[in-house]
Amino acid sequence: MLTIEEYRSIVKELLDEFPEEFFQKLSGGVVVSEAREIPDYARGNDLYTMGQYRISSGIRQIVLYKGSFDRIHPQADAAEAKTILRGILRHEFRHHLESLGGIHNSSSLEAKDEREKEAYLLRADRAGRKTGTS
Repeated sequence: MLTIEEYRSIVKELLDEFPEEFFQKLSGGVVVSEAREIPDYARGNDLYTMGQYRISSGIRQIVLYKGSFDRIHPQADAAEAKTILRGILRHEFRHHLESLGGIHNSSSLEAKDEREKEAYLLRADRAGRKTGTS
């Protein structure tokens, strides 16, 4: 498992790969949290949030959850972590850029994430009905 210092170092290195324009109006920057984040709609400990783009009180910020990363990828070495984190950052920066551009349509990442959430809930509900736990 990566130490928090190794994780932060990889994130810092990856941030240098992104164009300066991506950071426009990202006033809260990119933050590393040691938390394990479980979405409020999760049906158990089977779903973790690895990264999140959020806007709160006008502050735009990307949060990366190391605790969630550790839970999902406990054996990841630095090279694997870099590949995974690059994908997470690209995803969150896309949310940021779409938000800045006012893009809220069926092809937006927000809409795609919502469809994935609905599919997860449908699978979880079906599994619950099969086991009699819903």
